[in-house]
Amino acid sequence: MQKFLELDARFSQEVRVAERPGALRTAMAVLAHSGDSWFCLLALGLLYFFGPPVWHPLEVSMSIGIVVTAIVVLLIKFTVRRQRPEGDWGGIYRSTDPHSFPSGHAARAMMLAVLAFASAPPELGVLVLIWAFMVASARVMMGVHYLSDVLAGMLLGALMGVLIHAL
Repeated sequence: MQKFLELDARFSQEVRVAERPGALRTAMAVLAHSGDSWFCLLALGLLYFFGPPVWHPLEVSMSIGIVVTAIVVLLIKFTVRRQRPEGDWGGIYRSTDPHSFPSGHAARAMMLAVLAFASAPPELGVLVLIWAFMVASARVMMGVHYLSDVLAGMLLGALMGVLIHAL
């Protein structure tokens, strides 16, 4: 297990761009924040109030999914207690949630992608899935998660999406 964790940490450090100024860093910072729960809930709320009523059931199930997934992620984080990678970027995450496993952003994004595939036109599902992979990648590239954190988060998010859709 120690060798796996060392490899995970080394790979995560090699792809990191948080300390390198430039367009890639800026794009990854925006993507990393785009998976914030408050941002997703705000976007879903705006869509609910200003979008067509046909989307209301999906928007409600996605909102419920965000809350339920956050609770499950926090329970796992406070059980595992894996510390985030060292770094300066993402101070808000580091101060409010010092634990990295699993990635809540990756779980949330993948859960939304599964629900989009289950309840929306396939094109929307594909777009949300691409966004989910980009959010997960950005979290590693910005140095707030290890690769294994986001992989576990995406698996958890897929499971949560299936369960929420089934309910």
